[in-house]
Amino acid sequence: MLCSVSLFCAGDTNKTPTNKTPTDMGPVAATVARMLEQGHYLHPLSLSEKTPPHPESEPDQTMSQRVLKNYFQLLDYNHLYLTSGDVDEFMDRFAPSLSGSILQGDLTAPREIFTRFRERVEERVAKNKAIAAMPHDFSSNKTVQIDRKKAPWPANTEEADKLWADRIEAELLQEHLNEHPVNPPPKVVTKRYEQFRKDIMEQNDEDVIRTFLIALSESYDPHSEYMSPSDMENFNIQMKLSLVGIGAVLRPDDGYARIVEVVPGGPADKDGRLKANDRVAAVAQGKEPFEDVVDLKLDKVVEKIRGAKGSLVRLQVIPANATDPSKRTVIEITRDEVKLKESEAKGEVIDAKDADGKTQRIGWLTVPSFYAEMERHGQGDAKSTTKDVRRILERMKKEGIEGLVIDLRRDGGGSLEEAINLTGLFVGPGPVVQAKDSNGRVTVSEDNEVQPFYSGPVVVLANRLSASASEIFAAALQDYGRAVIVGDQRSFGKGTVQTLLDVGKFMPIFHSQSSDAGSLKLTIQKFYRVSGGSTQHRGVISDIVIPSTTDTPEIGEGSLPNPLAYDEVDPQSIKKFNFTAPFIDSLRQHSESRVAKEPEFHFIQEDMKILRQRLDQNVLSLSEKVRKEELAKEKARKKERVAERKKNPVVEPVAYEVTLDTVDKPVLPLVTAKKKQDKKVKEATPKISDDGEDQEDDSDTAAVAPDPIRHEAINILQDFTSLLHSVKTAGTNHDQQ
Repeated sequence: MLCSVSLFCAGDTNKTPTNKTPTDMGPVAATVARMLEQGHYLHPLSLSEKTPPHPESEPDQTMSQRVLKNYFQLLDYNHLYLTSGDVDEFMDRFAPSLSGSILQGDLTAPREIFTRFRERVEERVAKNKAIAAMPHDFSSNKTVQIDRKKAPWPANTEEADKLWADRIEAELLQEHLNEHPVNPPPKVVTKRYEQFRKDIMEQNDEDVIRTFLIALSESYDPHSEYMSPSDMENFNIQMKLSLVGIGAVLRPDDGYARIVEVVPGGPADKDGRLKANDRVAAVAQGKEPFEDVVDLKLDKVVEKIRGAKGSLVRLQVIPANATDPSKRTVIEITRDEVKLKESEAKGEVIDAKDADGKTQRIGWLTVPSFYAEMERHGQGDAKSTTKDVRRILERMKKEGIEGLVIDLRRDGGGSLEEAINLTGLFVGPGPVVQAKDSNGRVTVSEDNEVQPFYSGPVVVLANRLSASASEIFAAALQDYGRAVIVGDQRSFGKGTVQTLLDVGKFMPIFHSQSSDAGSLKLTIQKFYRVSGGSTQHRGVISDIVIPSTTDTPEIGEGSLPNPLAYDEVDPQSIKKFNFTAPFIDSLRQHSESRVAKEPEFHFIQEDMKILRQRLDQNVLSLSEKVRKEELAKEKARKKERVAERKKNPVVEPVAYEVTLDTVDKPVLPLVTAKKKQDKKVKEATPKISDDGEDQEDDSDTAAVAPDPIRHEAINILQDFTSLLHSVKTAGTNHDQQ
């Protein structure tokens, strides 16, 4: 979701924030439970089910046990705060009657569990402060387990104390080894846990039950999800790539909401006064009095800054360059529409040299997501991926491209309809995807393009972060023989269909707060390729595999809890293109030969080997000597790579920017010029670490590494176009004889 890392301080709302009466979550929970039981793909699957479907790696458990397990996991994902005694106690008390309790709106179980968790956090943070304040010489030969998600909960408080003592020592050592310290390690670590404690203490009943309802819905499958009204608002922002507000990204920082980024082209950017690293101290609606927001949860600050288009918001900020923290500046900004350019489709026209030194013009199309303005569907000016890509491709064709790479790396999906429509631009009319519902009924979706809009050779670049709608698109182009799929061994493997339902519409009419009940993203179908196989769990298998740092089983559907299984339906009859099958083996051999000689791929393979060892070992040394030796090796490795890159620099081909802002310009701007400009901006902006502190530049990473996967995708496309041209030439010569 858009705001998973940072929150856009703007939104799509038609009212200014008000103090509303807390929602009664009992009826909401009962309604969500009924919707899951009656509407999910696994229907009928009641919460009282004793043997629900489960992956073979999971032990047998009832549906209620699964719900409670998910809830414990969401609260205490690293199994450090609660004890096995806590978990067993609540399982014994609540699992036998949980299904009936939820359906009656009785939320005693999640509330009592959260109360215990909050108590444990309070106790633990106090102990952690004491541990952090102790002297540590970091000479121990012990290790600490890094990822404890699959580890048992500590048996009791004493065992938890030992685990935490090692963990805090590891964090202190981490800060002790920091080459750019701002505060002493004990202060940094103490502040970190105090902030976590504060966040837990500030959660109200709606927050608590929201978490429980997420655990409840994800017990059916990983992609069913309860969404609060604010979650739904952010989801809509992501889908239509625009919002109404001031256009700024915020992050919590020592009690303040700090400006991380001012969105280009937004109201704050046009105003020019709000800067990165300014801190918001108070907010006012229009000419009303200021409300202090220091120590307020970030989402509450965001809520106060959001508002309707054309409305005024006043911010009282501490400027980033203020020498006196008591200094305040008042900035008035009129809220307006903000376009999220980074998530739009964009392209490049690249003049790349082939193996013979001949320049070949190719297109590079990046599709970060499949977006659409759902509420304006059918309107001529409604935004959509397909509409934007069509404009970009039209310009690329005018520029004379001979082939196209479609980059779907990190494309997590989005609109199913857009995946179908975009497929039509490349295959013309025909089936694109099949879907099966809980009754076993199969439906086929077809695109409505009369003929392919682009008919040249295509390479689709994907990785394990390419999911859902992007997998449907890639699978269809593969099944039609229309494109060569290149990248990780497989894509993510999300082959399920969700629908968004307003929970309030399913609640009894006498509940006055049904408008604040949130939404349920409910899995109702499974996707199937036109060839019959599902993308669920298996993903899309690449025709040509390129070494990549994302190609690990820890990424993908199989790594999530409660995934649905792979299966197949009957294939559809389609008119295949004969573009790819004759050439795959040759393309793969040429690619493997280049990869074997490319130093950057050796670096990736080396990194992946080290990563695999670390994941398998899952431990961190508490010895300063050992850690320094490890850091020295890592630093030397980086230094060798920087020297190698300087010795044999990669010459980037000339490329021209084709975005929605440049697509109609008489002359396309050079991408390199834009990159230089962006670099100057970044150099003028202080770097920010995860804990909000300024950092100096790291000389080891100052030299930007090339993107070898991008280069190899271009090479494969050039091979592909060459082979297609040879076949066409041979065919023409034969006809002339």
